[in-house]
Amino acid sequence: MSWIYVLGFALAVFFLLMFFLSRFVNHMKKEQNLQIESLKDTLIDKDNPVGLTGDELEKMKQQQAEAQAHLREVISKIPVIQKDGKFQVDYEAVQKQKESAAKTNGSTGPLAGKN
Repeated sequence: MSWIYVLGFALAVFFLLMFFLSRFVNHMKKEQNLQIESLKDTLIDKDNPVGLTGDELEKMKQQQAEAQAHLREVISKIPVIQKDGKFQVDYEAVQKQKESAAKTNGSTGPLAGKN
């Protein structure tokens, strides 16, 4: 039965200390003109991980969309073949494209005759 008294005393001391701590924190916030951010404000937004403003975020999204569209366009021009269940670059088709580009341009650049 004595452990109940010890538990009651410990809980009373704990809540008393928590009360004094909250009073102290409120006093220091008021004294130093501090504002403590809530935990929700500090969480990382998956759409805005670096904390950009609305306009900057929209510009960044637009630039990324344009870059991805350009990348898709460039990648779609690379000829590929399926070999052993894997997609690989078709080097023969790439070589033919280089040769045809060299013929249409009429130049014999450093890559015109190499593999």
